[in-house]
Amino acid sequence: MKKGKVYLVGSGPGDPDLLTVKARRLIDNAKVVLFDQLPGKRILDSIPESAIKVDCGKFAGDHRLTQDETNALLVKYAKEGHDVVRLKGGDPYVFGRGGEEAEVLVANGIEFEIVPGITSAIAAPAYAGIPVTHRDSASMVTFITGHEDPTKDDTALDWETLARFDGTLVIFMGVSMLRRNIGELLRYGKDPKTPVALIERGTRPDQRTTTGTLESIADIADKEKVKAPAITIIGDVVKLHDILGSQIVS
Repeated sequence: MKKGKVYLVGSGPGDPDLLTVKARRLIDNAKVVLFDQLPGKRILDSIPESAIKVDCGKFAGDHRLTQDETNALLVKYAKEGHDVVRLKGGDPYVFGRGGEEAEVLVANGIEFEIVPGITSAIAAPAYAGIPVTHRDSASMVTFITGHEDPTKDDTALDWETLARFDGTLVIFMGVSMLRRNIGELLRYGKDPKTPVALIERGTRPDQRTTTGTLESIADIADKEKVKAPAITIIGDVVKLHDILGSQIVS
């Protein structure tokens, strides 16, 4: 039997209008879709009823399938001759474990293709009126994970270097570890008055932006009950939120 092909598709940050043309075409013609929750309800509801749909979970504390189980299903369906859409939030290769899944496909002789998606690291701040770079505020931007693999003995993040970084920091998946991450930056000398924004459900109709400073944002987040999915933006560009405002998502 001829093997199928796997498409590792980035769905973008949640606004269906931000899907790439190729992603939209692949979803519309999909026979098998393995999806995360991060694409959001509007995109997930657009998957054809006729498709085999497998919910892989992937919200914090809600992994319906382990990564190994997801990998095994990708291989299984492809070996059965199905073309498979692996639908992921944002971009598959930006903290999306797409690289891990691609390695498994290569090891099993499965043809695959990456379909990049718009990452929430730039889209969510943009919708919140926060450009991640600005000639007057930040000439550099760094993406980091706020929730590392818990099985690792040591952190791979150099907080001392990050605290000295004179640009914009974008932290993915960092809500549950917000106090720890902020504490590390402060411990290594980051200015407590540095502006911070937390953006929940970026580019979706219920997007919400919560702002503060390094010394205040953790308490503000508790008071406002900020929840995942959310990203953290740290740097002077956050001040532009008050000037440029938030984009209304319809």
